[in-house]
Formats: sequence, C-alpha cells, structure tokens
Amino acid sequence: MSRTVLREALRTLTSKGLIESRPRVGTRVRPKQAWNLLDVDVLDWYSRVAEPMAFALKLQEMREMIEPYAAGLAAASHTEDTFYTLEAAHGAMAAARNVDEWVRADLQFHLSVLSACSNELLIPLGTLIERTLEAQLRLNAKRADVFNASLGEHTAVFEAIRARNAKAARAAMAGLLGVTRGRIEG
Repeated sequence: MSRTVLREALRTLTSKGLIESRPRVGTRVRPKQAWNLLDVDVLDWYSRVAEPMAFALKLQEMREMIEPYAAGLAAASHTEDTFYTLEAAHGAMAAARNVDEWVRADLQFHLSVLSACSNELLIPLGTLIERTLEAQLRLNAKRADVFNASLGEHTAVFEAIRARNAKAARAAMAGLLGVTRGRIEG
C-alpha cells in the first residue's frame, strides 16, 4: 500500500472521529463517544458490530423522537408530489406478497413521511438511517405473526396525513412505533 493511500485512509477515519493522529504520539482509536455516528458509513459499520438488540433499541429511541413529529409536519405541509410518493409507498405495502416487498415498501413509506414534512433538515436523516432502518424493518417483519401485521397502523398514519390532521398523524405514528418497540423488546 502506498503512503498516499494510507494517508488518505487515515484522513478519512480521522474525519469520521474514529482515530486521532498526533506527532510523536502516533495514531490511536478514539473512544466510542467521540465517533461521528451521524456519518452514514460509521453508523453502518457500527450497526454491524454492535449488539443487535441494543442497537435496535437505540435506533428505535431516535425514531420515536423524530418520526411522530415528522408525521405531524407531513400532515400539515405535504405537497401533491410528496403525498403521491407516500401514497405509492402505502399502496406497495398493501400489495406486498412477501417480506422483501414489504420491507422495501415500508422503508419507502417512512422515508416518504420525512420527505413530506417539508423540512430540509429532517430529510437527510432518512438517508442517514436508511441502511440500518431497513435491517430493523426486516427484523420486525420477521418477528410479527405475518410480515404485514402492521399495515393497519401504517394506514392510520397515511389517513391522518391525507386528512391533514397533524395531531392524529403524530398519535398514529407514535402508536405504530409503539408496536415496533414491542416487537423489538418481545
């Protein structure tokens, strides 16, 4: 490996908060608290080595803080285009014939809610957690009695957003995430 490649790799790992390099001290791995877990790569890497259920609960906590509020915003401010994307995702969920189709549609549904909220600071969170969220959705679908067991809860979120009822959308999303938490903890 050339020095240039090594330097670039160390620069990348440093920018992600994983290592620090100092003259006369050397290169060291930084404590986990210093890692930039809001980096797509670091989050993906961490999700692969973290204890699966503990990581799933941390991701769930983050979702519970963000998604109900995002659903309320989506109800209040979705556009025709963002609602169409949400509607298509909900339709794909209803039409899903197996776990893989369900998970793809479920992921698109949650990403569409973030897009429909019209807050450009929330939209990138979907991209950030997309890979780890997909794994969590797959796990939840497999833990349910049937893969599409939460279609009713998703429909409640969808209908509240369609009705532009922010309070109902927040409550419906909180209810949906409560079901998800129950499957993770169960």
